[in-house]
Amino acid sequence: MSLVPPSHDAVPAAPGADLTQRQEIRREAAALRRRRLALVLPTVATALAIAAAACASAGVPDGPLEAAVLALFCLAMAWQAYIAWQYLYGAVAAGLGARVMSRVERQAAAMAPVASGRSRTAAVVAIHAEDAAAVFAAIRVMARSLARTGGDGRDLDIFVLSDTRDPEIAAAEEREFARIRAWRETAGPGLPAVRYRRRQDNAGRKAGNIGEFCDTYGHDYDFMIVLDADSLMTGTAMRRLVRLMEENPRVGLIQTVSYAAGRDTLFARIQQFAVRLYAPLSIRALETWQGPDGGYWGHNAILRIEAFAANAELPVLPGRPPLGGEILCHDTVEGAFLRRAGWELRLLPDEPGTWEEMPTNLTDLLGRERRWCQGNLQHLGILRLPGLTAGSRWHLGAGILSYLASPVWVAFLALGTWQAIRSGDLGLLAYGLTGEGLAAAILASLSLAVLAAPKLLSLGHVLLSAQRRAAFGGTRRLLVSAALEQALWVLLWPVMTLFNAGAVVTTFAGRVVRWDTQARDDRRVPWSEACRLQADSLVAGGLLAAALAYAADPLLALWMAPMVLALLASPALSVLTSRADLGQAARRRGLFLTVDDTAQARELRDLAAARAAPPVPAWPYPVRGEAPVWLATATDDAKASPPREI
Repeated sequence: MSLVPPSHDAVPAAPGADLTQRQEIRREAAALRRRRLALVLPTVATALAIAAAACASAGVPDGPLEAAVLALFCLAMAWQAYIAWQYLYGAVAAGLGARVMSRVERQAAAMAPVASGRSRTAAVVAIHAEDAAAVFAAIRVMARSLARTGGDGRDLDIFVLSDTRDPEIAAAEEREFARIRAWRETAGPGLPAVRYRRRQDNAGRKAGNIGEFCDTYGHDYDFMIVLDADSLMTGTAMRRLVRLMEENPRVGLIQTVSYAAGRDTLFARIQQFAVRLYAPLSIRALETWQGPDGGYWGHNAILRIEAFAANAELPVLPGRPPLGGEILCHDTVEGAFLRRAGWELRLLPDEPGTWEEMPTNLTDLLGRERRWCQGNLQHLGILRLPGLTAGSRWHLGAGILSYLASPVWVAFLALGTWQAIRSGDLGLLAYGLTGEGLAAAILASLSLAVLAAPKLLSLGHVLLSAQRRAAFGGTRRLLVSAALEQALWVLLWPVMTLFNAGAVVTTFAGRVVRWDTQARDDRRVPWSEACRLQADSLVAGGLLAAALAYAADPLLALWMAPMVLALLASPALSVLTSRADLGQAARRRGLFLTVDDTAQARELRDLAAARAAPPVPAWPYPVRGEAPVWLATATDDAKASPPREI
């Protein structure tokens, strides 16, 4: 594809926009500039204030070590200042309510989630060597949910787009397709058609899979709802997204916020709780300042097929992997290209009924982080392409910076500890808490404020609303769970930061990660795996402990003890938190509850019931009532084939 952008005005407008639309776009662009300045200026001011206080407190650097520690500290705290202001910005925006909401979000609140008959939509589930029974169980739940919204089901079809190469897994997909076909024949009216296709060549991974669908079947549909293998979406949410696309012809994509749910390991339950608690303010800030320059997260979103197919084809980056070749984290790039062509990308921060799953243990999460690190660092080659909007460039850049922050933190902590051992003073390692004078006091105040603000603001946001408190099981359960989550985060942060720093270094050194199928089930991590995959934490913890013992400085040892403990205990942390029985026990005691526990949606209950169902006899069988989706059936070997429909 050509990377030269189409000609458009300084303010992009979708094809066919008339004068009134362009005036509206320009007014929104002016408002967005003010909103963005309201985030950028305080962030820069805070970062400069911290840097000035650090320089005044530490004095003139005496040698390269002190200069490096000072520079690294300022860089790390500048990134933290941006994060803190995102949350404060989000808190203010949440307080302003509809006054800062986009047109699309206001429409969503009043939109009836029913089929209009004006368009056709494909909900596409891209899979690669997944648990076929789990995938089709979720599809059955979504099909039922769609039927409950009314209509005859002909306006929306569900496609399963398989990239599976393993013949046994492919055969399992065929069997599950036969089971859902049997179920649909007896499950009542209003169900969508379900179609299955496994392609011969899985070039381009998921992006290629979706692209081939657009080329082959896209002309039959106006929109597509892109879902991952672990996605779940209610029929109400899907119908509402379709209606919003029908009513907003300039919109090329609407992204929903899919929250993690449905897993029971202690690690998963804590992470599900943390995301529900801390994400809303940052998401609200994102929607407020990005406007039509939204991002695409690759799933649980609706896209205008014609616009996507014409503009979002991915280039092959020059050079060799890991930074060259096929783009791994394709979604952000596809969104940037769609926006470059003039289409609006919108975010719905509060749309209910959209979920995903997450890694259920620390080792699987770290594996995903390594893949995402390489994928985001590839975006260095996209940033310089012409025609991208400022918002799209920031989405790409923020992903890069989020990973580059890790080696900055590791270098600061390592060199800061070395400096403290040599000087006998904690210095910047203590954020000014052990310093004297006004500059040290200002430094400590600002540093602690930007570090604590995201979690304190998020907790305060929930506590201010009785409805939000109830969603987490009440005030007492919320506070206890938040305290325990913070204690775990103290142990997790050093491990994840060290791991991501290593991923950045090895990516720039040329290491190419394997983009394998993700483990999605509750999985207990064995000790051997935890020790092997987290050996870097053990080594770093041992070296840090030895350095502290050599320094024989009680204050320094006490200050760094949590980090030493976190690094040395990381394998034990992985093993213990991967236990589903501990997660279930926490739930029974009212810990780490979310709205998906206290007011569980019917779709989540249906999916949990499907997963817990016992084995049943093979199909064909005498059917009375609804046939379970997991019934076994004999079928021929899976071959690359055209889609089959039920």
